[in-house]
Amino acid sequence: MTVVLRRVNRVLLALIGLVLVVVGGAVLAAGFDLPVPSWWPWYDPSDVLLSRADRLRWRDEGWWWPVVIAVLGVIVLLALWWLLAQFRRARLAEVLIDTGDGEGARVRGRTLEAVLEADATAQDGVARARVALTGRRTAPHARVALLLEPYASPGAALASLSTEALANARTSTGLTALPTEARLRAVKHSARRVT
Repeated sequence: MTVVLRRVNRVLLALIGLVLVVVGGAVLAAGFDLPVPSWWPWYDPSDVLLSRADRLRWRDEGWWWPVVIAVLGVIVLLALWWLLAQFRRARLAEVLIDTGDGEGARVRGRTLEAVLEADATAQDGVARARVALTGRRTAPHARVALLLEPYASPGAALASLSTEALANARTSTGLTALPTEARLRAVKHSARRVT
């Protein structure tokens, strides 16, 4: 599914880019008095995109400008969302495991994430863990967020994460390496009253 979405995304980006380049090039060509196709609406350097009559046509209608501003605002928000989505790392749908028989096996990414979360949460001093797998199917990367209890030692939590949860995941999947980025936060707690 992610491969299909990636292809659709690339095709849409290519089409939008092509349209913008063609339209922008034609407007620049008309502005510099270069030859443009006869069907192009602006072919003279003195032509304007909107005539005075077009600009003033809806001036007296109270609904016109709020609708124009709302539509443009929605377009800008959608464009920003799309731009930010380009930088988001997609989670792995599956991890390929070499079983040694030439066939291989597939483990669902969410399942491996859930197992890693359960192993990490079972550690002493860890209140909650979140795991996301990224990277390639044959070489996954893990992003782990640990929420630590107030008494927990960050060093001990990282050591047990590395020697227990991640080691179990590498052993069970047969991966030689599982690069991991860990983020630690402490549980917020109120101060104790001293009497």
